[in-house]
Amino acid sequence: MFAFKMMPRRPASSPRPPELPAELERGEIGVLAHDATYSDIALSDVALSSQHANGVTFNTAALVNVDISDARLESLRLTDCTLKACNLANTHARRAAATRLTIETSRLTGIHVPEAALRDVTIRDCRADLASFGFSQLTRVTFEDCILAEAAFLDAQLESVRFHRCDLTRADFRGARMQRCEFRRSDLTGLQGIESLRGAALEWPDIIEMAGVWAGALGIEVLDAD
Repeated sequence: MFAFKMMPRRPASSPRPPELPAELERGEIGVLAHDATYSDIALSDVALSSQHANGVTFNTAALVNVDISDARLESLRLTDCTLKACNLANTHARRAAATRLTIETSRLTGIHVPEAALRDVTIRDCRADLASFGFSQLTRVTFEDCILAEAAFLDAQLESVRFHRCDLTRADFRGARMQRCEFRRSDLTGLQGIESLRGAALEWPDIIEMAGVWAGALGIEVLDAD
């Protein structure tokens, strides 16, 4: 006989926050240079959109109201950084790497970061619809109060990734692999790759609400009541 059993599980680990000093020296950047490193810097109200530069690195940096939209930044590196009210819409950053990064109240619509390595990242109160994380590795990443409608996590590896109060309508998780991931109070309407949620945890009311989706993924048909 089939029995549904509630099993104890290890919770998802929280991301470690950026390690930043109390004050950073204010900097100015007009053009991003190939293989350039920008360290111990605070940037605000800077326009860097539509730029092309490979191997750019930000270490210990705070960016506020910085526009990096429509940029091409292959192998971008971000370590111990905070981004607030920034615009990264439609930015392409293949093989990006981020460690101890926090992004808040920013626009990430259509951001494209395939084959990225994201570790200890918090993305909070951001619009990231149509974002693409295909073939990326996400470890200790939290999405909180984010719009992720039609975001793609195709063939991504997710470990200790948390989605809290996120709009994931029509998001695509086909081929994704999950360990200790959590979905809390998030909208999963029309989600693709539902079978890839193996290894994730949801709150009981969300599991009940998604009953029809689970049945569809298992090929279970619904009988009319007698």
